[in-house]
Formats: sequence, structure tokens, C-alpha cells
Amino acid sequence: MDLRITFSPGHVTMVQAEGSAPSGRVVLVTGASGLLGRAVLADFHRAGWKAVGTAYRRARGPILRCDLLDEEAMRALLHQLKPDVIVHCAAERRPDVVERHPEAALQLNVHATGALAKEAVAAGVVFLYISTDYVFDGRRPPYGEDDAPNPLNQYGRSKLEGEREALRQCPGVLVLRVPVLYGEVETLSESAVTTLWSGVQQHETYTLDHQQQRFPTHTADVAAVCRNIVQRRMQDASLQGIFHFSSKEQMTKYQMAVAMATAFNLPSTHLIPLTEAPPGVSRPENCQLDCSRLQLLGLAVEPRPF
Repeated sequence: MDLRITFSPGHVTMVQAEGSAPSGRVVLVTGASGLLGRAVLADFHRAGWKAVGTAYRRARGPILRCDLLDEEAMRALLHQLKPDVIVHCAAERRPDVVERHPEAALQLNVHATGALAKEAVAAGVVFLYISTDYVFDGRRPPYGEDDAPNPLNQYGRSKLEGEREALRQCPGVLVLRVPVLYGEVETLSESAVTTLWSGVQQHETYTLDHQQQRFPTHTADVAAVCRNIVQRRMQDASLQGIFHFSSKEQMTKYQMAVAMATAFNLPSTHLIPLTEAPPGVSRPENCQLDCSRLQLLGLAVEPRPF
């Protein structure tokens, strides 16, 4: 039985994950065992699509095991499934890991993306690539889709190169840039937001960044936007390019932790704000995304409050 952990004000619940029943058009979701991939898979399934997910290390149950670095295996899978849409969520998303293992991250974030985009074009499949606000340096927000990227770390550079490779292989690609995500997690480490929970629960002093501004966005909202975009694309082939989606609430990690403590009726006096740049990998100070393009097209959803 697959379990998922759900956070809501005042309590944590564990519920059995829903199964899926194939019907309608076919969407292939890569990285379907991950935080966003699971939400995307579930959203398309609820909307009547035949939603098929792939993963590698965490593939289990109905999720198919596929190494995206194995182009022959990937090509065979696409030939077998014949999807109408690919939503490419699979990525190495942890900046610290990318800094330590840049070549492995480039293989997944760039080379696998390009290979998948190439196969999508050959098969006439709509291709949606999930990218990040970390393609920007955070110095002059808010950022529109046409603003010049300038990533500060290897993760941001790898995702930007993934965008460019996808565009090179698939000129009609759809790119959706999103900020830090949270949602229904299987482990707290799945999200940079829920990793804060262990420090919130403890009684020892917990120092958190109070300089870098973030816009924590729920995966269910991102999943709905993904579906809105590709469904519109199925009706209008001229829809292509880069889109931004983000929540509207601006918070530091310290403010997120305090909000969690408040929601669960826990003390927050042990949470200490750090107003200097935190050590480690360079991260942008404020990458607020301008989401007006999605809104003007009627493809956005109202983000749920943190």
C-alpha cells in the first residue's frame, strides 16, 4: 500500500494513495515518483486522461521503470505508449547535489531533456518541460518570460541549458518555470519547505535564512496549470514558449517555519532568523516570477495560501 503524508493546519495525516484508471488521451509524466510528478499524474488522471508515469530509482506499483539516459529504452517506451503529451518533471532539483555532481546533473537535466524533446518532435507529441525560477539571479524582480536569465548556481545553469536544449530539439516546446514547491510528501526531504518541519518540532535553537525571498507554491496548483497549458495547446498549436507560475505569498525560510509552528500550535521562540547570506551554494535573493502571460491567456489558477 502506498502512503502519502498530508500537512494541513493542526495535524498530519497519512492516507492511501489513489490508483489510476486509463481513459481518454495519453499523457506521459517523467519523474512521476517525485513531489511534482505525483501531483501531475493524479491531476491528469482525475481529468479523464490515461496518465502513465515513469521513474527510475523509486519506480513502483503502476509507475514504469525507465532510465531516461538510455535513449533506446526511452524510444521503445514512447513507441509502446504513443502518448499525446509528455510532461517532463524528472530532474536533479537539489542545488547542493548538483554542485557536488555537476556531470550527472547535466546528463539528466540537459542531455536527457534534449533526447526526450527530439523524440517528442519525431512522434508529434506535445512536450512540456518543467523549469525553475533559479534561471534568474534574483537582483531585479519580478521576472517576465522575456527577461534575460542569469543563474547563480550550477542547478540554475543546468535547468536553463535544459530549456535551451529542449527548444533546439523541439521549437514548439512548452516551458513552465516554477519556484520552490511543497505538497503531499512521502518523506519530509522531498521539499525544501517540508524539510523545515523537523526543526520546527524540536525545542533546540534552529537558525533559518531570513534574507532570501521565496514563493512557496503547492504542487496541486502547478499540476492544474500544466494540464491547462497542454489542453489549450491541443486546441491551439500556436501556443508555445515559456510560461511562469507562482504563488503570490513572499516568505523567507524563517517565515515559513514560523507559519508552520503557528498552524500546528507549536512554539516558535526557538526559531532564529538569519539576516546574512547563508553559507553554501549561492542562491538568488528574490526570483519573483511575473505570471501575467498565463493569467492573460486564462490558464492560471488561483494559488492556495500557504
